[in-house]
Amino acid sequence: MNPVVHFEMPAENRDRMVDFYTNVFGWNAQRLGPEMGNYIIVQTTETEESGFPKKPGIINGGFFDKSDDNQHPSVVIAVDDIREAMKAVEKAGGKIIGGGFKAGEPDDIPGVGLYIAFKDTEGNRLSLLQPNPKM
Repeated sequence: MNPVVHFEMPAENRDRMVDFYTNVFGWNAQRLGPEMGNYIIVQTTETEESGFPKKPGIINGGFFDKSDDNQHPSVVIAVDDIREAMKAVEKAGGKIIGGGFKAGEPDDIPGVGLYIAFKDTEGNRLSLLQPNPKM
């Protein structure tokens, strides 16, 4: 099985969103710059040096800028081979909608892996991640 490894939520106001989840749940936030789409990595649990959660089954997440075509929370599913998973999504009736930097091609997120978004047969937006090998 391919596990859910990350969640993502859209934000109209990143500062307000970070303040909310920090104050209510004690999450930590790491703001990335414009070169990474102003993405905010959210830590919901203790992590190893590699950045992966220490406890199995617990995931971290991120906040992204809400846009007209991206307004809903999403989950990220880890796969061994992103290109094969993309083919499987399309064969099963889903649609690849892109990573963000180059339409139809996975984004290479430094230190993380290959990433691309898709819609399932019900119109839900999700993402695929082929993680970099653990060091």
